Amino acid sequence: MRSILFLAIIGLYSVLPAFGDEPIAGGEVEQTLKVGDGSISYLLYLPKDYAMGGNSSSKWPLMLFLHGRGESDGPLSVVKKWGPPYFIEHGVSFHYIIASPQCPPSPQSWDKPVEQALLVALLDHLTNQFQADTDRIYLTGLSMGGYGSWRLAADHPERFAAVVPICGGGNPSDAAKLKDLPIWAWHGLSDPAVPVKNSIDMVEAIKKAGGSKVRLTTLEGVHHNSWQAAYASPDLYEWLDKQSLTNRAPAK
Repeated sequence: MRSILFLAIIGLYSVLPAFGDEPIAGGEVEQTLKVGDGSISYLLYLPKDYAMGGNSSSKWPLMLFLHGRGESDGPLSVVKKWGPPYFIEHGVSFHYIIASPQCPPSPQSWDKPVEQALLVALLDHLTNQFQADTDRIYLTGLSMGGYGSWRLAADHPERFAAVVPICGGGNPSDAAKLKDLPIWAWHGLSDPAVPVKNSIDMVEAIKKAGGSKVRLTTLEGVHHNSWQAAYASPDLYEWLDKQSLTNRAPAK
């Protein structure tokens, strides 16, 4: 039923060129992608060695970052409050193309069908227009974005080389769809907003379905802001760099 609804929504959309500031290597700019009568605004970061104008055969990993509910309200720049956009704003360089879209305020959320369809349209646009390596697309999000990451990964596991859902939750009945995906979930043990049980249930369900590539890091004494430790961890990026669709064999 979900897939039928998704196809009905995306079928109504025709994707038009994005507009906004001119993308620059080593910088993050604001972009908006028109999709039929709707649109999705996002921050776009290109690595400093990215060859502008398509004058290179080099391909770059692509990271899709989904923010939390608090960053839905306000200008697009509020997405820089946490996660990869925060580090970029403070001078950190990444070797990924990073797209950080903004979700509209409640009642919309990243795990709703309309927003999911827009995210897929954005991924299609990015892989068509930029030197993105479709073998290495990484999905991550925090809180509401963690929920959105679980949902998008379950509906499109074939698109992602790895997923990092932080302090979110999904539907354990999706476990069979996720069992072959490398997943690293993070959650604070003292999280009062999203219980750590949400992540534990997902990881246990995936393992029960035969998944061997899922892991969970729980942080003692950490409340809802487990994303601060996650995105500051060098181990996370080293792990991501080892993940690709080509190297992803089905779990036994």
